[in-house]
Amino acid sequence: MAKSPPLRPNPAPAHGTASREWFRRTLGGREFVLRQTVIDPGGSSGWHYHDGTLLVLVTRGTLDHPDARRTPIRYPRRRVFREPSGPRYPHVARNSGSEPVTIWVLYRNPPGAPLSRHVDPLD
Repeated sequence: MAKSPPLRPNPAPAHGTASREWFRRTLGGREFVLRQTVIDPGGSSGWHYHDGTLLVLVTRGTLDHPDARRTPIRYPRRRVFREPSGPRYPHVARNSGSEPVTIWVLYRNPPGAPLSRHVDPLD
């Protein structure tokens, strides 16, 4: 059986989060990255946006995911959602629950782009 990649703490401004990368491939002028992230209770990604479009699957807990309008958006376990790309779509991923939240994220980025870009907090 293949060994899982290690969970590594995510850099600031994220706190209480760790991720592992399962694969990274460039196909058709896009870089695809599959990543698993665990957000501890009280943890946050920090406000950010992405250069590419993401698909996100929540596999444990309930993810709080407000956007630039500060709309309270919550995604429960087994929910799949899409994150649009660009600085017009900043958001934050938080865990305000009492158990860890686990998400799987498929990034579809321009080659060489960072996985996210920090923005100043909107709240």
